[in-house]
Amino acid sequence: MIIVPYDKLSDLPESIKNNLPKHAQEIYKGAFNNAWDEYKDPKDRKGSASREEAAHRVAWSAVKSQYEKNDDGKWVKK
Repeated sequence: MIIVPYDKLSDLPESIKNNLPKHAQEIYKGAFNNAWDEYKDPKDRKGSASREEAAHRVAWSAVKSQYEKNDDGKWVKK
């Protein structure tokens, strides 16, 4: 069972913990948690996205504003 929002970095999905640097994980967690609160009402979301889907999209967008994948596929600060 997925418990959201995330309390600690260790609560993040494995795919996030295993691929993003710590600072990017912090950005992801903060953005996800804020979006989780902001998009609790379905009418505030685009299309048929679930609350969780919307929060993950916002979190990835926040990470990508400061990080990018390098040629080796590693996430690095822009």
